[in-house]
Amino acid sequence: MKSSIRKDIFNIPNLFTLFRIILIPVVAVLITYESPRNCFLAALFFSLASGTDFIDGYLARRLNLITVTGKFLDPLADKLMVVTSLVMLIPLNRVPAWLVVILLAREFSITVLRALAAQEGLVLAAGQEGKAKAALQMVGIVGLLVHYPYEINFILFRGMIDFHRVGIILVILSMVFSLLSAASYFKWFATEIDKKAH
Repeated sequence: MKSSIRKDIFNIPNLFTLFRIILIPVVAVLITYESPRNCFLAALFFSLASGTDFIDGYLARRLNLITVTGKFLDPLADKLMVVTSLVMLIPLNRVPAWLVVILLAREFSITVLRALAAQEGLVLAAGQEGKAKAALQMVGIVGLLVHYPYEINFILFRGMIDFHRVGIILVILSMVFSLLSAASYFKWFATEIDKKAH
């Protein structure tokens, strides 16, 4: 069993996941020592970590290396990255505590619901609202990490972008999609349990 788990951990997709986990304290330290340079680097490393989330999933499917270890580590890495970043941004007044509490409460609730569904032999698949939530949340956190306004000069667009404002708007939107997806998950679960009862 031990050799099998060790082999699973060190397959290519899971190495990307482990790399994502290693980046979490790096982002945390950069947030702690706040400066325009460190904020930019924190956003860069967070973006890099988010990118590996797509890579490890793609490689796991492409190389047929989907493992129990990977199924555990992948969502854990995602949640740790998001939770760490959001919680550490609260003391810097970049995100309100109430918003973080709502987002975390939703994540914990869905985790418990997935466990209950698994006990009933049900699989809680990610819906469109959940996918939209994840995308908005990731991009929003990048904006909150950058924080400072920057002048953007890109082809036809030129002007100042307030990354903090963009970030907070996207994270609030992600909260809306979080609540919508949670409602749909709980409705689906209640319907399936009702079907099994009859």
